Amino acid sequence: MEAPLVVGVDGSDASLTALDWAVDEAVRHGLSLRIVHASMWERYEGVVPTWATNRPSGQVLAENIVGTAAERARRRAPDLPLTAEVLAEDAASGLLREGREGSFLVVGSRGRGEFADLLLGSVSLVVAARAHCPVVVVRGDRHALEARHGRVLLGVGDHDVDSPAVRFAFREAAVRDVELDVVRTWRRPAREPIDHPLMRGDGGAYFAERSSELLDKALEAAASEHPQVRLRRTSAEGSAHRVLTERSAAADLLVVGARRRDGLVGMELGRVAHRALHHASCPVAVVPQRRPETTEGEQR
Repeated sequence: MEAPLVVGVDGSDASLTALDWAVDEAVRHGLSLRIVHASMWERYEGVVPTWATNRPSGQVLAENIVGTAAERARRRAPDLPLTAEVLAEDAASGLLREGREGSFLVVGSRGRGEFADLLLGSVSLVVAARAHCPVVVVRGDRHALEARHGRVLLGVGDHDVDSPAVRFAFREAAVRDVELDVVRTWRRPAREPIDHPLMRGDGGAYFAERSSELLDKALEAAASEHPQVRLRRTSAEGSAHRVLTERSAAADLLVVGARRRDGLVGMELGRVAHRALHHASCPVAVVPQRRPETTEGEQR
């Protein structure tokens, strides 16, 4: 049996939107759904005596959040297999642990108690930056959340040859039966060697052609495995985070990679993924890719 899709809920509007998205996604992929809510009420209210008749308010709140979420999911997809549980730990740690046993994690863009002016909640950011499985942060307008655009957007970087992000994006496009819009950006170097034979005339043509070649190489294996997926390839001059953010307005899902270094403790997102999580107009899937070492100055 395949690992379940895991969604974190906390009773906020953003988490309920994420729950609805996760239900639809689980149905698309034929996965079971696992609903979790992290609560540390015992730490603040103390362990309940065995003879006590009244349940602590923290316990009641946590159980209500999970129960309400499970009922909402059942109403949306009556035949969807699901489980629901309260985790006795902090939200980020709980979700990261659950992600080790799940197909991927789904979280809302903000949770209860987040500052109103924050573009992305702290828990969502930590989970997206540290999880060992793909993480989808659900955000965007109704058209994107209801998958009305009919397009999955994929950002391809220098290290994405047949990468987990590429494969994830192809699977999403295939199961949704939509177009896969693949974008790779390039920039002219600050100083172009004017005496180089390939740089004569319009130097940009060389970089555009080179970018297109790398794009084709990155997609070759996954495209052969999913010949039914309609592809739109774009090699554009400019910054990746700006181009992807703009194009996300016409997409139902944006997929980006995040390279993880073995043994490194901390936040590993990269500039492109970080900007996408804060500014994209649709849900964002951050797909980790393991790397044994990092070259100085390298950034995804």
